[in-house]
Amino acid sequence: MGDEKTMRLEDLSVAQKAALLSGASEWDSRGSKKADIPSFVMSDGPHGVRRQLGSGDHLGLGSSKPATCFPTAGTVANSWDPALAEAMGEALGREAHDLDVNVLLGPGMNIKRNPLCGRNFEYYSEDPQVAGHMAAGLIKGVQSNGVASCPKHFAVNSQELRRQASNSVVDERTLRELYLTAFEIAVRTARPWAIMSSYNEVNGVYAHENKKLLTEILRDEWGFDGAVISDWGGSNSAVAAVKAGASLEMPSPGYTSVRELVAAVQSGDLSEADLTARAAEVAKVAKRAHVDGVGRDDLLSDDIIKKHHDVARRVAEESIVLLKNDHDVLPLASGTRVAVVGDMARTARYQGSGSSKINATKVENLLDELDKADSGVEVSGFAQGYDRQGATDQGLIDEAVALVSSAATDVAVAVVGLDERSESEGLDRTTMAIPKPQNDLVNALAATGKPIVVVLVAGAPVELPWFDGIDAMLYIGLSGQAGASATSRVLCGKVNPSGHLAETWPLKYEDCPSSQWYPASGRDSIYREGPFVGYRYYETVGVPVRFPFGFGLSYSDFSLADLALDRQGAAFVVTNESDTPGSAVVQLYVHGPRNGVLRPERELKGFIKVALAAHESKKVRIDFDETTFRHFDIDEGRWGIQSGDWTVLVGTDVEHLPLNGQISIDGDDISRPVDPAFGHYLKGDVKHVTDAEVAQLFGHTVTAAVEPTVFGANDPISSWVRSPGWTARTVARFLKKRELKVREKTGSPDLNTLFILNMPPRAMCKMTQGMVDQDMVKAVVAIANGHTFRGIVSLIAGFFRGRGAERRMAKELADM
Repeated sequence: MGDEKTMRLEDLSVAQKAALLSGASEWDSRGSKKADIPSFVMSDGPHGVRRQLGSGDHLGLGSSKPATCFPTAGTVANSWDPALAEAMGEALGREAHDLDVNVLLGPGMNIKRNPLCGRNFEYYSEDPQVAGHMAAGLIKGVQSNGVASCPKHFAVNSQELRRQASNSVVDERTLRELYLTAFEIAVRTARPWAIMSSYNEVNGVYAHENKKLLTEILRDEWGFDGAVISDWGGSNSAVAAVKAGASLEMPSPGYTSVRELVAAVQSGDLSEADLTARAAEVAKVAKRAHVDGVGRDDLLSDDIIKKHHDVARRVAEESIVLLKNDHDVLPLASGTRVAVVGDMARTARYQGSGSSKINATKVENLLDELDKADSGVEVSGFAQGYDRQGATDQGLIDEAVALVSSAATDVAVAVVGLDERSESEGLDRTTMAIPKPQNDLVNALAATGKPIVVVLVAGAPVELPWFDGIDAMLYIGLSGQAGASATSRVLCGKVNPSGHLAETWPLKYEDCPSSQWYPASGRDSIYREGPFVGYRYYETVGVPVRFPFGFGLSYSDFSLADLALDRQGAAFVVTNESDTPGSAVVQLYVHGPRNGVLRPERELKGFIKVALAAHESKKVRIDFDETTFRHFDIDEGRWGIQSGDWTVLVGTDVEHLPLNGQISIDGDDISRPVDPAFGHYLKGDVKHVTDAEVAQLFGHTVTAAVEPTVFGANDPISSWVRSPGWTARTVARFLKKRELKVREKTGSPDLNTLFILNMPPRAMCKMTQGMVDQDMVKAVVAIANGHTFRGIVSLIAGFFRGRGAERRMAKELADM
């Protein structure tokens, strides 16, 4: 490599260029010695490096090298601090470098459309400003190490059910303003070297072959110059992907895609220029993110392990949210005797399940951390309180009540929340409730009359039926391997909590705007709620919530004053009115004119975290940017700015905005009344919109596709339960029973079986390293449609044909 014999990429053969566009293994790209293009290694993940041993797998089932498990994105977002995300990214990038990873697959930054999405813990926020700027911080940090960051999943990936066979149907304005803006902010601000496409279709076109997304918006409009990498098994047609602007499909499909691309160029269906452009994108990442001098068997040094554990603790500390503190129960005073209750206090749950699961270098638990805390707080005892898997056990509750009721206890700290089965890749939650035995426990503890502090562990909102009966609550999310010591330090007052919620917490699931149609069980997931997602819905309609977007308490008291607006932004004074140093999260919202543009009541457009000493005041500023006043004009197909008087509001959450002022904006849109045909959308009442009003929002009639009676290559294997053939029907039913049995037995989801159930047959061609090709997929589809004998014969014949074709292509590429 690198000598005088090196060829230009353009001079490689069609087959050699095509070979660069698919993986060589589960985690490695293909390189070219002839063109001096190195292979590169990819690895999850968004909150820790999952560098797998051996050939590995994409679901986190195999062993991986120890690495720091940082708090998940849904927790880090509560810090509202992009600089903190950047520090975390720097640590992630350093570990990726040391573990010989070139491309880190993260952060996850899809908008949280509904609280039941099983992967919400991997995503930042329901708002694109928070998601975009937090992601930008992480990306900058990762790439400062010479490691590529690959934000995901682009785009509109909002449910796990049928995730590889789901079509996200969303109107253009909502798509651009809500679901794409976070990615736009991250791409424009941090310039990631790669981006991962999502499994789903977007308005009928698979994301990995969606030219509008990948070329017209991502590359031409935003200026992205990196590689688009498929989610694992997320490529549908290799030829269509290359035409659309997708660069690399993962993992290895063997040489099946190479053969398809070569045939398409030979037939004139694909231009060699497009093939060359995609190969150049892969080569660019390979050279940008090439790690030299690091052995693949290396482990992290002891110094890095210790240093990054401290970073993980700091990130967790800044992300913990104080949600209640009646009678100033917290921080716990020196001399307080504390009963620690809850299985998760002894065996921490600190991350979610799936491809992001990290083999942590060290794991803490709250019981030990409180016991050894140098704070004067005394642990009076521990009680398990509940069965981890949700079984009813009154004896555990009685034991906890006795401990808390005893004269030796002053305060109870109860650790409750969601278990390992509840939040996972491949599986959406079925309820916002935490397990009933835990609710029963908290109610029983509250009845003792002792002060009750709840430490809540969950990656997304939950219902809190006992909230009024407790005295204080900390939401620690999924706080990573150092979350326990961070929580102990907040409880004991060594750290002043400064986190604010990056998503709304409804009182009950039925209050959610999309609760009536989420998740979609059929192919089409129609986003009937339009732009009214999260606080945009609750604030517009006036629905009461448990905690508003942006909410968070502190051991300090803050005030805001002296708002001054100009054309560039807003200035104001933040004061710490207390004797305790702390940090305030200040948020800026806008309320736009109602002439001609359908809008939510208010929209976040900026934020800042301000550290203040006791009784200190600071004058701070939040600048406007290109996203502040814009909307996407459907008729013109471009961004527009509406003329008129805009209200700017500043405060500490979406409901508490003590400062407001007006600014007159000279835009480029003429004033006109909002079309009354929007009906219920005019007031955000999305639960009652009619089909005609949905058609008005989309600009055309929207009807969910009828579930097919004949199965195709893109229908999930789970749908085979309706197959006319006994064989396919039996396979689907067996897999469903197996997943449920494993989940009940182990307390964790069966990720491999879930993946297979959600997988369409065409993915077999993409994930078997050439063992299955398109002809064999057609045979599998025949079996699904009841033609068992014919399908099996074709499957066997296709296998032998495919083996021969693979050998011939491997021989052709042997000297690549």
